[in-house]
Amino acid sequence: MNQFNQYLDIKEEVKKALDQGKAVVALESTIISHGMPYPQNVEMAKKVENIIRQQGAIPATIAIMNGKIKIGLSSEDLDSLAQEKFVEKVSRRDMASVIARKAMGATTVASTMICANMAGIRFFVTGGIGGVHRGYEQTLDVSADLEELSKTNVTVICAGAKAILDLPRTMEYLETKGVPVVGYKTKVLPAFYTRESDISLTLSVESPKELAELVFTKDQLNISGGVLVANPIPKEDSLSSQYINKIIDQAIIDSQEDGIEGKDVTPYLLAKIVEKTEGKSLKANLALVYNNALVGALIATEYAKLNQ
Repeated sequence: MNQFNQYLDIKEEVKKALDQGKAVVALESTIISHGMPYPQNVEMAKKVENIIRQQGAIPATIAIMNGKIKIGLSSEDLDSLAQEKFVEKVSRRDMASVIARKAMGATTVASTMICANMAGIRFFVTGGIGGVHRGYEQTLDVSADLEELSKTNVTVICAGAKAILDLPRTMEYLETKGVPVVGYKTKVLPAFYTRESDISLTLSVESPKELAELVFTKDQLNISGGVLVANPIPKEDSLSSQYINKIIDQAIIDSQEDGIEGKDVTPYLLAKIVEKTEGKSLKANLALVYNNALVGALIATEYAKLNQ
């Protein structure tokens, strides 16, 4: 861990845990500022942190504030992030600009991976990663999350790629880049709101210990890049694929008609889907995030034991 990086502001609790080799789990902040409405977003953020603590790990929510990369947020920081209307969505390309301008920024999967790696955090929990967007042939729109997974040594626990994406092309991209995609108690790729897709996985594990051993071995071999853990939404919270896919298709048509482009597409679509499902998608989103936090903390705790 580079404790002398002038741009890192590591919360004392997180710094102590890292120095002692204890389990630490990074959390993104875009899900708070752009992924859910207030007050559900701040309630979600605090509950996720509590779930991680209950498993013996330390949560480290990451955001950019006052020209610093904050690794671990206070309750006041979380409230500010959840309520502020002008929080910038920060990916790799935006980091230097937002920090230099001392603007408030919420980190995406890609930038959270970068920041976690700077701080020496090896595990990161999110809802779903970005990927290859539908209509790629016309837009060439591919999330920076995929490229970051190919080169940054952080394990990402998620419920698969966001269902608004082109899942087969997303998996093909990850395979091309050599990113291990490991199913947690599943042999098929979960599709965010639903537990299953028709995409088979070549790697799967049945326990947090088995996953920790895989990551530990990869680190010992000094193989660069991340590991993507695909953890399905709990069965009782899963939505029907036929139901949600019809709504997603319509939301995508709406976004095209409204001229939505670039990094505004994902928040627009997620908000539309919440509206069209009358909140059912938000409830599912919360459930899968909590489940990912639980599994991520268990894996990080097992990894810490191996790394003693």
